[in-house]
Amino acid sequence: MEKRQYHKEMAAEIAKIPTGTVPKLLLHSCCGPCSTAVLEQLMPHFEIVLFYYNPNIAPREEFDRRLETQKQLLSQLPHRHPITLVAPPYDDAPFWAAVRGVEDTPEMGERCEKCIAQRMQESLAAAITYHCDYFTTTLSVSPHKNAPYINACGDAIAAGQPVRYLPSDFKKGGGYARSVELSGKYGLYRQDYCGCPMSLREAEARRKAKGLKNMPDSVLEK
Repeated sequence: MEKRQYHKEMAAEIAKIPTGTVPKLLLHSCCGPCSTAVLEQLMPHFEIVLFYYNPNIAPREEFDRRLETQKQLLSQLPHRHPITLVAPPYDDAPFWAAVRGVEDTPEMGERCEKCIAQRMQESLAAAITYHCDYFTTTLSVSPHKNAPYINACGDAIAAGQPVRYLPSDFKKGGGYARSVELSGKYGLYRQDYCGCPMSLREAEARRKAKGLKNMPDSVLEK
């Protein structure tokens, strides 16, 4: 079977938009830096509801810091069409419920799949609430995220729903490198771990090996 080219599928879908119309898209954002290059691609074509929904992030202070970084980006980013930030209050319970039993599986394994699926399901629900035409996520811009799984998940949960999933692989075409460049341009905080306590433990080990300061042990004991 021929490998799907999600970035080309996205371009083809955007090309179908009638001239003079601006569809509404819910974009799930994992963080400000990842959303930079993604927003740059999507802003010319859509009115955007930017959905900062990430119950996986720990500790709470990190969640808040990433949210402030998201707001910092939006305050500086020039855009033609409206961008509305939606950020539900911090609540990590949905993450722990989603990954119960697979907490210790490695990154890009079943734990990550459960986490991604839970956030995308909530993104679809929000897209319906905000009367969007499409939804998608910034997650595929990361070289550490599985684009085929993300897109398969989006396709599956959108089946039979009033909102369409916009296929994407935002790392393609230099997307990840562009996100790093734009993060520097706007002076954004760029974290060194995905978000969950398990990925934080891995980051702490890397910091320790480099002789860098770690977070207090209490945030690792969830």
